[in-house]
Amino acid sequence: MDFRRAAGALLFVGAVQFVIGMHLAEYLYPGYSVSGNFISDLGATCRATCTIYQPSASIFNFSVILFGLLIIPCSYFIWREFRSPLITALLCISGLGAIGVGLFPENTGFLHVIVSFITFLFDGFVAIAASKVVKSPFSYFSILMGIASITALVLYGANIYLGLGPGGMERMIAYPVILWAISFGGYLMSPQNTD
Repeated sequence: MDFRRAAGALLFVGAVQFVIGMHLAEYLYPGYSVSGNFISDLGATCRATCTIYQPSASIFNFSVILFGLLIIPCSYFIWREFRSPLITALLCISGLGAIGVGLFPENTGFLHVIVSFITFLFDGFVAIAASKVVKSPFSYFSILMGIASITALVLYGANIYLGLGPGGMERMIAYPVILWAISFGGYLMSPQNTD
């Protein structure tokens, strides 16, 4: 079995379907604002009370769970290909976090905050760590995307939104690592990058 390509295919499919699922859920959510709403509002919106808009919630929660489920075997194939315990562990934890985001939407309270934080943090770390197994210039972009995501996470945690609103800043956490996942998946599937 070609572990490298299998890992790439799983990561690519997972990330692409999540982007599509997230955007579809946004379109179906009445009055959704990418600036004013959190990404997780797509699964359940909780302020003073909780509101769940269907089919938006089902689409988002299913998509993020599927992303996580595809990351788990991807992390195994990454281990088989690169024998990197660090990348494998970071990727696996990120996948488990993504599953948690879908299983525990905003209406589950603090549990959702924990799994979201785990997902965001470990996504950034795995992008940085993976720079060791890819060639330049992608290795540099991998580091930059991970740092961009973690920096946005720190700003978000400090309620510094840089005029983007909470939803916009949350996307500055998510988008770099989602784009990294799609890129890394494509990189791994490419026959010209096999050593």
